[in-house]
Amino acid sequence: MRQPLPDFPWDALAPYAEKARAHASGIIDLSQGTPVDATPELIQNALRVSSDSPRYPVTAGTKELQGAIRNWAINHLGASGDFDVLPVIGSKELVAWLPTVLESKQVIYPEVAYPTYLVGALLAQAEPIAVGVDAKSWPSADFAWINTPANPTGRVHSETELCSAINWVRNNQAVLVCDECYIDFGDTTVPTSLLKYTDGDNSNILVVHSLSKRSSMAGYRGAFLIGDSKLIAKIREVRKHAGMMVPLPIQNSMVAALSDEKHVEEQRARYNSRRANLAPALQEAGFKIDESAAGLYIWCTRSEDSWKSVDWLASLGILATPGTFYGPKGASHIRVAMTATDVQIADAAARIRQALK
Repeated sequence: MRQPLPDFPWDALAPYAEKARAHASGIIDLSQGTPVDATPELIQNALRVSSDSPRYPVTAGTKELQGAIRNWAINHLGASGDFDVLPVIGSKELVAWLPTVLESKQVIYPEVAYPTYLVGALLAQAEPIAVGVDAKSWPSADFAWINTPANPTGRVHSETELCSAINWVRNNQAVLVCDECYIDFGDTTVPTSLLKYTDGDNSNILVVHSLSKRSSMAGYRGAFLIGDSKLIAKIREVRKHAGMMVPLPIQNSMVAALSDEKHVEEQRARYNSRRANLAPALQEAGFKIDESAAGLYIWCTRSEDSWKSVDWLASLGILATPGTFYGPKGASHIRVAMTATDVQIADAAARIRQALK
């Protein structure tokens, strides 16, 4: 019998979305981290010119894509030593199925976290173990997730914390996977990759990256793994048998995205500007902002039940996410996404300030 999955969290948010839609000026949806800014033209063009694609793609990815990921890992993440790369169909499906593919028995994941880490453990019939950041306090297990910059909190792991996690994996003969999908969106802190601290020994270590937010490509479903060559060979073999292939036009679009950093810098500036515009209004309304040093979100609290905060914002036509979606430790926080237009973010700040008069 499969372990029961939790209720799909967004269903519980639906009544608050209806309340927000009833606002005279309409809803400003800051609940989901889905990009609203246009996919850069160089990526759209790569998709267009690749549209004649009658042949099956290969699971391992084209040589061009493998090379683009490898070069990006070395030049952008500081990767060294022996490692392999593998494109995947968006990072969420990888997070959900990786413990199953690796036949994991215990899955460690952050105590305030993206819900799919827990879902992946349950799908694998593994024991889920929620932990704090300090790896020195972790129990024995055969698989562990870390997430930096973190969703939902925007917390960035320090060098000491990343090295401690590496020490844990060496001592436990376990697999350590770092979800780094928001690494390009530092604000008050510049995030660094786990691969920078392995000293070229990437055994039992993987990192996950996505182009969904970095390059506004969420609809393309393009992501990739980097790390231990033996682990990636095992994962690739399973994916080959299961027909899990990134479409060739998407692979070519990924090559284009990884060839350019200017659009990433521009997108980072947009998100950070939106945070700078909205955060003061939330603080004026009594919210304390915690972490939020990187990524796409403001993680904040008024020291009340998160649903009460969500309800108050919904009365202003603003939809946010309750921290309970990310575990019991988030029960008094909300997550506010910067994935809305500049005009909408300014409108949200104005509505909050108007409500305080």
